Amino acid sequence: MNARSDSVSTSRTRGRPPVPKERIVATALKIVDEEGADALSLRVLAQRLDSSTATLYRHFSNRAELINHVIDHTFGGVPVQADDLRSLGWEDACRAMATWMFENLRSHPNVAPLLLAQAPTGPNAMAVREVALQVLLDAGFSPPIAIRCYATLARFVLGFAIQLNGVETEDAALAEAYRNSGENSLAATAAVADFGPVPLEDEFSFGLDLLLTGLAQQRTRQEP
Repeated sequence: MNARSDSVSTSRTRGRPPVPKERIVATALKIVDEEGADALSLRVLAQRLDSSTATLYRHFSNRAELINHVIDHTFGGVPVQADDLRSLGWEDACRAMATWMFENLRSHPNVAPLLLAQAPTGPNAMAVREVALQVLLDAGFSPPIAIRCYATLARFVLGFAIQLNGVETEDAALAEAYRNSGENSLAATAAVADFGPVPLEDEFSFGLDLLLTGLAQQRTRQEP
């Protein structure tokens, strides 16, 4: 080997060590949790990892691909034990999965808005979807009704999860509006003022019960 090839070989070995993909995604999620999705870039992520953007490009072709992995990482925290869920019956299974998904997004409220821009299609998200659909199909829902049921439940969870950011400020404003309703001749609002605003968690549980009741009625109406 000549002197030039020795130099090239040495420069390559002096490059920064590879960073495990799992660590990259976990660090990216930490940035999103702490600073919001807009703060996440490959440059910022490389600095946080004390690495280089070239290292990150070995795993992700662009920021969008990185975001996909961050979203799917959050779905990894949702338990999807199919046998346990099936033993609950379809309504309790759907309630359990919806609640788990909501609580998981509560832990990562800055991730929920990202789901508006792209559907979760990573392996963890697909595993959750697969179990939920199988529970519905096993319960006798026809395929076209089962997919609609799952989509409706997923959008219901997402709708509430998106509201987690800023909910305290909104509740404070609503509480003030309720207090002033009598002065503003808003009789109906004044009549319920002592009962509102309703905590988001209570709204979620109440709405989920109504949704599952509706799905149960749909199940009995569907054609055999």
